[in-house]
Amino acid sequence: MTPTGSDVAAFLGQPADPATVAMAGQTLPIVEAMARAYTRDRGFTDDGPEPDVAAVLVTATARMMTNPGQIARDSTAGPFSESIRGGFVGWSLAETFVLNRYRKRSL
Repeated sequence: MTPTGSDVAAFLGQPADPATVAMAGQTLPIVEAMARAYTRDRGFTDDGPEPDVAAVLVTATARMMTNPGQIARDSTAGPFSESIRGGFVGWSLAETFVLNRYRKRSL
């Protein structure tokens, strides 16, 4: 079954937040396209991705949503500051283990 924006929002602990569901719904197809390219469409069927690939889509989408612009930024409010660097720079180690099961490599 293909994950939805609601699945990602639930993973993030915000299942009832419409903004999170909407952002996840917009981000998920991007992550799915990258996963399809990485595996050359292996691990995907007409019914959707394999369950372990679906889990990768959810976790990677959640990470990408933390910095959707993928641009470093600094925020300051009084004595508090926040610095966000980087963004989605590739699959996590655990995600790579899953996707490599399906990846077709050339010799």
